[in-house]
Amino acid sequence: MAIRQSESGLRVADSEGVGQFAPSVLYTAARLYYEEDATQAEIALQLHTSRATVSRLLSEARRRGIVKIEVVPPGQEGVGDLAAQVAERLRLQAVYLSSPLPTPPPGKQLEDVIGSVLAPAVGRALQAVGLLPGEVLLVSSGRTMYEVARFDLPKLPGVVVAPTVGGTDQPEAWYQTNEITRRVAEHIGGRPTYLFAPALPGPDLYKTLLTDPAIQRVLHLWPYARCVLAGVGAPPALRSQIPQFVDLSSPALLDAVGDVCSRFFNRAGKPISFPGSERLIAVDLKTLQKLPTVIAVAAGRGKVPPIIAGAKARYFNQLVTDPATAQEVLVHT
Repeated sequence: MAIRQSESGLRVADSEGVGQFAPSVLYTAARLYYEEDATQAEIALQLHTSRATVSRLLSEARRRGIVKIEVVPPGQEGVGDLAAQVAERLRLQAVYLSSPLPTPPPGKQLEDVIGSVLAPAVGRALQAVGLLPGEVLLVSSGRTMYEVARFDLPKLPGVVVAPTVGGTDQPEAWYQTNEITRRVAEHIGGRPTYLFAPALPGPDLYKTLLTDPAIQRVLHLWPYARCVLAGVGAPPALRSQIPQFVDLSSPALLDAVGDVCSRFFNRAGKPISFPGSERLIAVDLKTLQKLPTVIAVAAGRGKVPPIIAGAKARYFNQLVTDPATAQEVLVHT
């Protein structure tokens, strides 16, 4: 490129003769202004140009990415450092923090507002995975996932979306995993694959379902999934909502700290069985440990113990949460 003499030698000409500021000049102006606190007038004197040109230099430096400015909403200052601390403490691949959770309006619960807050962070996590057409994204049931699935997510055309657990017999919409699958697939432009089975069938039905081609088609996707979006359940004793198939009278569940994909575990991350759980149609914890990307989605103080236990057991390797929950995780680890 040929050097132009205009603008005191600050510009170069491209192959079509169109003037552009030299990258080295953009960098110099940006460094003086943003790192050394020089005024535009001082920079103009040093570069032998006008203040108007300095203003254009700084604008062009931002446009070309030489200067990157982040606008942080109130209450989110330092979230990058906080996310990095949680990721390091729990040995996770990545942590994505949402905006702070708002106080629910009168007559509403946290679950009623959580989806709109967490969905953008879930979107960032999904975009970072880089799912390609034909690859498999699994989604779990649960109120948090149900609420997140109501809001926009990044477009991932051609991605196959499938449930991690049955639930066609559950009365609550958030335990109907096919509905969450449909919503996620609709938002991302993916292809839904449904699991038409109860989460915990009786012994005879269980044997029949295992031989059904439509059921097998979904179950065979699980070990080959590229990514999983999974809610993290709170300890059973603290929950106001829980799937009907979970027998809360089981003494074993007294030690449960939470669950992922309806698979319960204790504070040490060890799996916990309950009556009939050997017939549970759900991704097992060993499979989750082997998958490339498992993104846990959870927020609230009650989710802190299962987040810590589940992360240490490697049931998930990424986390989407809010800043307050992230702070609580650091306090308790």
